[in-house]
Amino acid sequence: MRRRRILSSLQSLVRTPEVTSPHTEMIPVIDDAFAVRVLDLAIRIGEAMLAAGAPASEVTLTIVRVAGMFGLDPVHVDVSYNSITVAHHRSGADRPITLMRVVRTQAPDHARLQRLQALVAEIRSGMPIDAARTQFRVVRRTPFAYHPPVVVGAQALLAVGVALMFGANWLVILLTFLAAGATAVTQFLLGRARVPFFFSQIAGAFVLTLIAALAPGLEATGWAAAADIRPSVIVASGIVLMLAGLTVVGAAQDAIDGFALTAMGRILELTTQTLGVVLGILIGLETARVVGAGMDPPNDPLPFGPLPLQFVGAALIAVAVTIYNGAGLRVVVVSVGLSVVAWAGYTASVGLGFDTAAASGVGAFAGSLLGIVAAYRLHVPSVAITTAAILPMVPGAAVFRGLLGVVESGYSTVTLLIGFTTLASAATIGIALAVGASLGIYVGQPLRASLGSVIKARARVRS
Repeated sequence: MRRRRILSSLQSLVRTPEVTSPHTEMIPVIDDAFAVRVLDLAIRIGEAMLAAGAPASEVTLTIVRVAGMFGLDPVHVDVSYNSITVAHHRSGADRPITLMRVVRTQAPDHARLQRLQALVAEIRSGMPIDAARTQFRVVRRTPFAYHPPVVVGAQALLAVGVALMFGANWLVILLTFLAAGATAVTQFLLGRARVPFFFSQIAGAFVLTLIAALAPGLEATGWAAAADIRPSVIVASGIVLMLAGLTVVGAAQDAIDGFALTAMGRILELTTQTLGVVLGILIGLETARVVGAGMDPPNDPLPFGPLPLQFVGAALIAVAVTIYNGAGLRVVVVSVGLSVVAWAGYTASVGLGFDTAAASGVGAFAGSLLGIVAAYRLHVPSVAITTAAILPMVPGAAVFRGLLGVVESGYSTVTLLIGFTTLASAATIGIALAVGASLGIYVGQPLRASLGSVIKARARVRS
């Protein structure tokens, strides 16, 4: 008997003991009609969140939480790029309950995303399903926060922020505002005509590049400011504008989370829309060359302006992008602070000797790390403030410099290779931004949970 016990103890060190107790399962008293209502509410909330720009992991977690609050467990969720499938199957039931929703349009709307998060918090606090369904209909029917002229003005202001970071004079800033405004109006009108966004990107980049190429003609006026016009600043500012709505961080986060289909869909969309910008710039450069307004490829990267102007420009970009994405005042204020923090991380890293890609990753990490904590404390969407924080580091100038080198290379193999090398460097910076922002989010999540536990413990002690 003793030998058997010793052998059993030794065996337990090697193998996991089998569970001999009978399996029990709690059978909830939920009929199919109620289950359908719960799943319908959960999947509609998830659909609205995905359309507003939330990552797939957050959408999945929200659907599971909402369903679980009404007693539906387990719930299986499958999120792809443009569809969501939810299934609930009780043990012993004849068939599962399965619902699917197709996400037809996706446009960032961070104010709506914030309202949806507030609704989920109320559901977790005990809101009845009928009240939750009514409140969701109110949130879904709430229009975009800003009128189209305000959005167009915010887009032009975003380009002005980029021009300020490069230390542009008043005339270049004015030309940047006009060129970006013309680009935004062009894309808005094409969007109203239901033209695919790929062609809107081409048209917007073409208008922007043509205006920038014709800008040096103002030197004939004799203005002192006209002698210092830099078309590269105008185009670089517009490139950042047209890449502002792309889900770089969301695509990287979905890929890391294991949502391969959603990540590939967003990456393909990102690639297609970026290719539209590239084609528009190439067409604009070629048109400018034909009419005699060609530009010489710059040999060196565009230098930034004075450090105070860089921070002012970064803050202006944050304000503009939050308005462009429909965020409220709270998100605007937080985004400005995080944008300054991210740019401080970038400039400090450059001062320590980091190259541009590594410094961009450090800045994105700093902004997203603080952003995920601030989002929890201030009840704002993390994707909203993270996007605004990393946007000033988007390599618009490098993209334009590389494209200009490719177009104007002629028979010079050296210039052509320099152009492709510059484009590859810009792509590396984009990857570094996505990785740094995603890493900050994942490091910040356990930090946010720890801070939440400390705050709750202090509240219990005080009470």
